[in-house]
Amino acid sequence: MSYTKLARFYDPVIGDRRDTVNFIAALIERHQRETRTILEIACGTGAVLGLLSESYEVTGLDRSRNMLAIARRKLPYVKLYRQDMTRFNLNQRFDAILCIFDSINHLVRFADWQKVFRRVKSHLNERGLFIFDVNTPSRLHRLSHSPPWTTPFGKHWEIIAVTKGRGGRFDWHVRVLEHRRRNEYRLHCETIPELAAPQDRIVARLKPVFRSVRVIDPENSRPSRRSERLYFVCKP
Repeated sequence: MSYTKLARFYDPVIGDRRDTVNFIAALIERHQRETRTILEIACGTGAVLGLLSESYEVTGLDRSRNMLAIARRKLPYVKLYRQDMTRFNLNQRFDAILCIFDSINHLVRFADWQKVFRRVKSHLNERGLFIFDVNTPSRLHRLSHSPPWTTPFGKHWEIIAVTKGRGGRFDWHVRVLEHRRRNEYRLHCETIPELAAPQDRIVARLKPVFRSVRVIDPENSRPSRRSERLYFVCKP
């Protein structure tokens, strides 16, 4: 997604990412503790890369010019590339590749998920690790049947509504009311699509590419149809 209108609000809305980064770092330590180099695809504004750079040599890529502009200002010491995660080619291999915060859900053609899997495999070292997460069908269905929710950040407001489309597509309708002066606000709107893909379908497409695939529900002891977020830990 381009995040043309909302890129500059992304970090203030999302807030601190350290808990998620600590969870990812624990997965890396558990499954491939020799990791030294990390590539994050769909890295956005670099919030995760900045924290991971404290312990790893990091690289990022994203297709959004606006998001990368913010990341470059924040992380002038990190290599960042403007490339599409379905077609990226860096002529380099990494110990671990990440695609988190349900970034892969934004690909609304499932065939594009398979392209990502193959591109990742070609950029991993022999003992590498691929970690990505998804919003599950359960969560997207729940949100689409829930009323819009409003979140204040500073003097601004974010309003989000999720609607269900066809073929497993859900649209996130994001509106930001930017405070200008006194009682004056400016409205910014963007629609961000996501594809709901069930766990078994994802695993079926991962297994021809990766020899090992593990599925983790961070909130429960094991994944189920009621899981709202799943992490996939894959080895080539």
